[in-house]
Amino acid sequence: MSRPDDTPTVSADFNLDSGESAVWTGSPRLSAAAGGLLAGGGLALAGVAVLVGAWLPDVPSRSPLVGLALVVVGLLVAAYRVVEVRRTRYLVTTDALHVRSGVFGRRVARIGLERVQNSAYRQPLAGSVFGYGTVSVEAAGGGDLAFRRIENPREVRALVDRRVEIAADPIPGTVEQWEAVLEEVRALGAVLAR
Repeated sequence: MSRPDDTPTVSADFNLDSGESAVWTGSPRLSAAAGGLLAGGGLALAGVAVLVGAWLPDVPSRSPLVGLALVVVGLLVAAYRVVEVRRTRYLVTTDALHVRSGVFGRRVARIGLERVQNSAYRQPLAGSVFGYGTVSVEAAGGGDLAFRRIENPREVRALVDRRVEIAADPIPGTVEQWEAVLEEVRALGAVLAR
């Protein structure tokens, strides 16, 4: 998780509003691709078995093209899932929550902090041991989103809750305006102290 003094780098894909700045960025752990890797690996192994069987004399004839096709499809399934996980990014800004994903295209989902109604985090047993989990956010009007298989989900949820709280009760005015008010109050205090 980013420390407050770190400014996360943000891809141009997020198209932040003016005045909006990044507070935290993250991505899913590569282990999120495990299902695709297992499925793809299983297909590739089945393809290798068909290829080997096609050349054995005592095994009924099977087309080597079927085996080759299974290997290629298996490798493509595994590669697609890894790329999909690697291209997914999560972002918490001063104004919103963002999820960017997509392999061939790009999908960016955004929920303004003022629409967030509830947040939760979930850690399976393995997630508790290895420090990952999912942060889910419910939004008014639908469009819920989740930061899946991220590091330190409890801290990220706490950060989201703090940002929502700040968005719900912002301090009016700019820093410069408040410094001017402070200067006037000090001048008034000096006059009254005489």
